[in-house]
Amino acid sequence: KRVIFLCMAGGPTHLETFDYKPKLAEMDGKPFPESFTKGQPIAQLQGKELKCQGPLTKFRKYGRNGQEISDFLPWTAKIADDICIIRSMVTEQINHDPAHTFLNTGTAISGRPSMGSWITYGLGSETEELPGFVVLTSVGGRNPQPIASRQWGTGFLPSRYQGVQFNSTGDPVNYLKNPEGISSSQQKQLIETIQKLDRYRNERVANPEIETRIAAYEMAFKMQASVPELMDLSGETRQTLEMYGAEPGSGSYANNCLLARRLAERGSRFIHLYHRGWDHHGDLVRYMNTCCGLTDKPTWALINDLKQRGMLDETLVIWGGEFGRTPMFQGKGGAGRDHHIKGFSMWMAGGGI
Repeated sequence: KRVIFLCMAGGPTHLETFDYKPKLAEMDGKPFPESFTKGQPIAQLQGKELKCQGPLTKFRKYGRNGQEISDFLPWTAKIADDICIIRSMVTEQINHDPAHTFLNTGTAISGRPSMGSWITYGLGSETEELPGFVVLTSVGGRNPQPIASRQWGTGFLPSRYQGVQFNSTGDPVNYLKNPEGISSSQQKQLIETIQKLDRYRNERVANPEIETRIAAYEMAFKMQASVPELMDLSGETRQTLEMYGAEPGSGSYANNCLLARRLAERGSRFIHLYHRGWDHHGDLVRYMNTCCGLTDKPTWALINDLKQRGMLDETLVIWGGEFGRTPMFQGKGGAGRDHHIKGFSMWMAGGGI
């Protein structure tokens, strides 16, 4: 029925999360074989001496099938039997923005509809009070890369199917409140007048964007009531807030995971969470502790919560980033890894997986 995409923006290292390479551990510090890198795209390590970098943390086996998961993700390890890890992901783009575009649209060329737009276009929305496609962002880690709004754009589809970004703090949606001195009844009267003019115009030109504008005004008016109710976490139990690590008003990834469940309950079709901060070219252990500390438990809580509420089987949850990290050393001081497009890891849960 719906998708929740947990995007770890920046390119999380598969070699310290879900893809244990014992041979790489044996070769740690040795020259990296040229046969593996000759003619292959490399980002910042191009032209430099390449040395093997073994795993920077331990891996252990979890669940009935012995899934290998790193010590950076102790909470995700608890749901090892609920997730399907894909260790054979590849992409065509080695830089962040085009890699996100490729991930979201299937091409690096801007202007194509995002997957959230396609899904909302194809399946519609189960709610008339909230957008069918919602985007939530959080930050924490190293060098958070910007995320362009075209990543949730509609391309050539009608703009009514584009993602609506909710702010992490402050007003959830810009310009949603009535202007000072304008009552709800006055606002409703204004919107109805605009809609009459739009429909009058559309009878003559039959422009789908006018239909989109009419729907947008209707949605915005309904959201004046539905969004504050959505964002108000006071109705959640203390146990639920503690499970996620959510603090009302904080704008954290934990809050966004809880909001994702609330959006799913209310009928949103595609909920896209971005956590920016996974671009670990150096000091990887330090920043992995930061990123995983902010995201690991809330991710577990979301899967656990959906499962307890009987929603996981009808919700596809995806975890991953735009590419992986190289098996070669990079960085000054603490070790890091460069961008890697020829093999990385993502996982999926729910939705019949």
